[in-house]
Amino acid sequence: MQIKMKELPESERPYEKMELYGAKVLSNSELLAIIIKCGTKEDTAVSLAQKILKLNETDEKNKDLRFLQNLTIQQLTKIKGIGKVKAIQIMATCELAKRMSKPVDSLKKVIKGTKDVANLFIEELKYEKREFAKLLILNSKNILLKIVDLAIGGTNFTALEPKHILDEPIRMGADAIILVHNHPSRKSNTKQCRRQNDR
Repeated sequence: MQIKMKELPESERPYEKMELYGAKVLSNSELLAIIIKCGTKEDTAVSLAQKILKLNETDEKNKDLRFLQNLTIQQLTKIKGIGKVKAIQIMATCELAKRMSKPVDSLKKVIKGTKDVANLFIEELKYEKREFAKLLILNSKNILLKIVDLAIGGTNFTALEPKHILDEPIRMGADAIILVHNHPSRKSNTKQCRRQNDR
């Protein structure tokens, strides 16, 4: 018989546990259960969270949560008890986490070399399974003025047209541009960002 959340001691319920001890003491399934909010007659929110974590085929111990960023609404709603609203809440939380990993001081940054470019995108792109193309627009002093998302491709290609690349730099009267794309991989690869500089 499934134990209901309210039947657990307060110190074992995710909400109360986080309030008492802080977020760091919670397991991955407990943190995910807080996002899910409520369970079903058959499963608690923690049980549903554990089922979601089991969707990670590449990490049996469920320690790497980045796979959540690649789940679709359809995959999540296949789990009984996870409806469209819960699936969207999980995806929105993942997107927030992804955006929080981006440097907040990227604009007005001086680009001195390829390492500076890689540092801008390595956290954002290193676990992506699709190719992304981005454009960095700079002034004559190599100060970064704008980052443009150009395209999202498949697992091994991204289609780009010169017009799409040059439209914004020409409009801004840019002095330099840098074209960046990743090489998707299931494993972390700190050398995924490649710089191509057109002046």
